[in-house]
This record gives sequence, C-alpha cells and structure tokens, in this order.
Amino acid sequence: MDIKTLIISPPPPLPVFFTMFLTIYLLAHFIVFRNWTPKSRPEAASCLISLTHGTPAAILAGIAIFSDPKHHFASPNTHFQNSVLEYSIAYFIMDLIHYLTFYPTDVLFIGHHLATLFVFVTCRYVAFHGAYSVLILLVLAEVTSLLQNVWTLAGARKGDSEVARQVFDKMSVWFYGVYSVVRGVGAPLFVYRMVGFYASGVADSVVPRWLWVSWVCVVVAAISVSVLWVSNNWVELFRERGVRVEKGKKVG
Repeated sequence: MDIKTLIISPPPPLPVFFTMFLTIYLLAHFIVFRNWTPKSRPEAASCLISLTHGTPAAILAGIAIFSDPKHHFASPNTHFQNSVLEYSIAYFIMDLIHYLTFYPTDVLFIGHHLATLFVFVTCRYVAFHGAYSVLILLVLAEVTSLLQNVWTLAGARKGDSEVARQVFDKMSVWFYGVYSVVRGVGAPLFVYRMVGFYASGVADSVVPRWLWVSWVCVVVAAISVSVLWVSNNWVELFRERGVRVEKGKKVG
C-alpha cells in the first residue's frame, strides 16, 4: 500500500465507533447528567450510550441483512454487515469499561458483555461468515432497547421525581410485555432454526462446529437470564400493585 492510498483511505470503523461512544459517555457523565446524584450518574451515562447503540444497531442490522440478496446462515459477511458488527463491538467494549470501573462486582453483566463480545468478534474476525444469524439475534436483543433505557432512566429518578415515578409505573407493563414476547418467544424460535441449520453440518466448512456451538451456548444463556430477569420483574410488579390495592382497601 502506497502513502497516497494510506492517506485517503478512511480510518477503520472500530476505533471511530469506540471514540464516538467514549465521547458520548463522557459528555453524558460530565455535562448531560451533571446534576444527577453521583450514584445515578454512571448508570444514566451508560443508558445514553445504550440508547445511541440499541435502536440504530437494530435498524442498521436489519438493513445490512436484507441488503444482501444471498443472505442465509452460512453466507459470507458483507462489508456493511461487518461495519454493523464493529459498531456493536465498540459499544460493548465501552460499556464493559463502564461496568469494570463503577460496578466491578456485577459479574452477571460483565459476563454477559464478554460473552456477547466473543460472538461478535469471532463472527467478524474469525469466521467471516454467519453475520446473518448474529445480526438477527442483535435485532431481537436491541428492538426493546429504547423502552428499556427510558424505563431504566425513569427508575433511576423515581425516588426524586414524581414525573419519573409515573413514567416508570406506566411503562413497566408495556415494557415487560414486549420484552417477554421478544425474549421469551421470538428469540427461542430463531435459535431453534439456527441450531437446526448448523447441526445439519452444511456450514461446517465456513462456521466451524465449535464456533456455532459456542454461539448457541452464549445465546441460550442470555435468553435464559433475560427470561428469569423479566419474570422476577413481573412478580415484583404484581406484588407492589397488590400492596397498593390492600392499602387502598384499608384507607377506604
């Protein structure tokens, strides 16, 4: 590669995307949420970069999938699909740094981010195939991102703001409902199709068996944790509303 080509060639997407998420995170922490309490400010900054990643990633992943007329479970990654993978890799690296800095004992989220990075990185830099399946899973994971982050931000402020409390209470049922359908029905159905395809062995030459098995293990674990999480939230929601009803009866 000559000097001229080096100068005019665009920078690799991953460092650019990481710099973008780092900048947004720092702006959120020190400017956007500067008046929030020190306890809630890191979580809010994490939510803002998650908002920047989630819905755009889902939209970009959908476009990347359907812009490839030959897309299937074993198709080679297109340049656009690789860029979307790098966009998500950059986000998860930034959010992993956030958790290691502020919540180093949160083993569940740290483990989730490391496992997710393993799937994205191996699809992008090891197999160079399989982005179709990984990006569909990304869409299923991030389609609820907007609801979840607004719900999380409202939850962080519900003790200080009546508006935030009302938003949190009204959103909970809708968010839990959509989340339950996507994670409890849509994701398992897609994983079932994914396993059926890869288990047939037709893609072993491009996506090694050890790799797709590891992807499936990560995804199944993530779905299981998600279902457990939302189930616990449903239980807590009904418990809180039951307490309110009982209090209302006593007052009446």
